[in-house]
Order: sequence, then C-alpha cells, then structure tokens
Amino acid sequence: MPRYHFNVYDSVPLPDKKGIELPEIMLARRETNRYAGVLIEEGARLESLGSELQMEFTDEAGIILFRLEFLLTKI
Repeated sequence: MPRYHFNVYDSVPLPDKKGIELPEIMLARRETNRYAGVLIEEGARLESLGSELQMEFTDEAGIILFRLEFLLTKI
C-alpha cells in the first residue's frame, strides 16, 4: 500500500516523517482535507496559527500531489 506524507508549513516547517498508508489517492485527498480542518480548528483554539498556512501532501518520493494554502487576512 502506498505511503503518503502531510507536510505543514506555518511559521515553522513541520515535515511528516512517518506518513500514512492509504489504498488510493482519492482517500488521500479526503484525508488531506480532514487533516487541514483539524489543524485550523486546533490552531484557532490555541491562537497559534500564523497569517499563512500551507499543507503539502506528497508521495513516498516527495512529489507533491496536493497543496492547500490558507491566508488569514484582517478586514
């Protein structure tokens, strides 16, 4: 089963060294969205998110398959 990695970039890069095994790429995309929601909710609760957050979802070779970018702007 392929192994995928969720790398997070906020004020400090957080590479995912362990990764997760998933049977197909569509499940990987769903998991990326779910994990992004968890990070945003936790960061908002702890007030620890910076103004920019980026998540990269890569395969075992480090090739970026998905990238999510969030920008917090003050209105």
